[in-house]
Amino acid sequence: GELRVTQAGRDLRTLTSGDVFGELAILYNCKRTATVKAKTVVRLWCMERQTYRTIITNKSKKKREQLMGFLKTSRTLKDLNDVQLSKIIDSMEEVKYQDKNVIVREGDEANTFYIILKGEVLVTKNVNGHQKQIRSMGKGEHFGEQALIREVLRTATCTADGPVTCFSIDKEVFEETIPVEHLELFDDSKVLQEADAPEKSSPSSSLKFKDLVPVLYQEGRYQGEAVTLGVGGFGRVELVTTVHHGKYYAMKRVSKKHIVAKRQEEHVMFEKKILKAIQSDFIVRLHAAFKDTRYIYMIMEFCGGGEIWTKLKEVGRFGEPVAIFCTACVVEAYAYLHKKSIMYRDLKPENLMLDARGYVKLVDFGFAKELVRGEKTYSFVGTPEYMAPEIIQNQGHDFAVDFWSLGILVFELLVGSPPFSSSEPQKIYAKILDGVLKYPPYMSEAAKSIISKLCRPRPGQRLGNTKNGIKDVRHHRWFSNMNWHKLRVGQVDAPTIRLIRKGPCYINFDRFPYDQPKADEEFSGWDRDF
Repeated sequence: GELRVTQAGRDLRTLTSGDVFGELAILYNCKRTATVKAKTVVRLWCMERQTYRTIITNKSKKKREQLMGFLKTSRTLKDLNDVQLSKIIDSMEEVKYQDKNVIVREGDEANTFYIILKGEVLVTKNVNGHQKQIRSMGKGEHFGEQALIREVLRTATCTADGPVTCFSIDKEVFEETIPVEHLELFDDSKVLQEADAPEKSSPSSSLKFKDLVPVLYQEGRYQGEAVTLGVGGFGRVELVTTVHHGKYYAMKRVSKKHIVAKRQEEHVMFEKKILKAIQSDFIVRLHAAFKDTRYIYMIMEFCGGGEIWTKLKEVGRFGEPVAIFCTACVVEAYAYLHKKSIMYRDLKPENLMLDARGYVKLVDFGFAKELVRGEKTYSFVGTPEYMAPEIIQNQGHDFAVDFWSLGILVFELLVGSPPFSSSEPQKIYAKILDGVLKYPPYMSEAAKSIISKLCRPRPGQRLGNTKNGIKDVRHHRWFSNMNWHKLRVGQVDAPTIRLIRKGPCYINFDRFPYDQPKADEEFSGWDRDF
């Protein structure tokens, strides 16, 4: 049959047998960009996003398992555990060869290890000036493993017999992934002992819901109304204080009906569980949690300096010292979370708050997830501008996505906008997958260097995700003037302090009217343990 495509009432084109449309919908959750109507009787084949994602996810999982099996047959790698083998797979690249292409040449310096994914490879040796065929290798076989461990010359020539696809890893990348001396993964505990300070017990766990009262605007057009610090699809964050000792708190209030409608019950329970357990000076504290028939309430530490996002919009872009300090606070939050096997997955200036001293704290753990090292998760989450390529491509992701988003954050703090942006999510995704970073002329070499190392397309090669872990981020020259120990104990003077305005406690926040109707009641009981 025939279909007519229109946009805002204008005819764009006619589709007939064999044409496809709507393919973006199986990749991304976006609004339709055009209207398609049947001109005649039409028969279509269609596919839903969830089906497509399931197929791609299963394909990625199968491929990983297969590669894992191939690696386990390697003499050099057979003693490695699954976590280490998984890291190697993350660092490998797919390479294709045409018929008769020479993949390695006898006598050349060796620095790459190959696994054959498809096709046949002929192995020949030079005997008295003639190439003598020794054997033929096929799918799953590998060659060049000695190259990963010692300086060697190739002992034979390997040539593609017909088209060949290999998975390869260079010695240099391999050494970044796995220390060769003992072929086992680094132990990050040395770096993170500081993060293991005795947990301070939360002083306000005796908070009673009835003791909390809203703080009211003292002046301006909303004078006398309750102060709202932020509004989102999830609900609102309001400023409250206690009747007795006048300490301020940020109260996050979310409609239970909305949580159920969006199927976020597990996320909300997990967010509360994580925040209850966290005791880090770089992550906002949860002091108490309450619920009634309409809402759940989370009583959080109040960060009086406001959002980094607001400050960035006010000044356009941050100078290097401010950007370095903000990023260093995030690195400390990451070190703490990753040690507890928690991925954050929602880094962006809107989720960074300044406390009264100008120190930066991470808020909003709606996308956080616990993950066993070496495992992957396949959910499609995050803010488009900050998403790592492996999330977009549904290849399975892990802690490496947090380092990608750290690179995007450094860029946005220094430039005022993220490197990959557009009003349409699918265009952002396309730019991320192209991976071309354009740096403005005023950016320092050190800043360009750390961004490009954090935003490497292959997760196994990203700064922070190689064998020394987060240590490599701390040791990068962009942070050369940062005293990490002093930062952890709160003795660094925050250069952000001059961004914080003086005045009533809510002066650093945008103002929001307070006039929304009450949410409906919700009685399914999912929040029994909240």
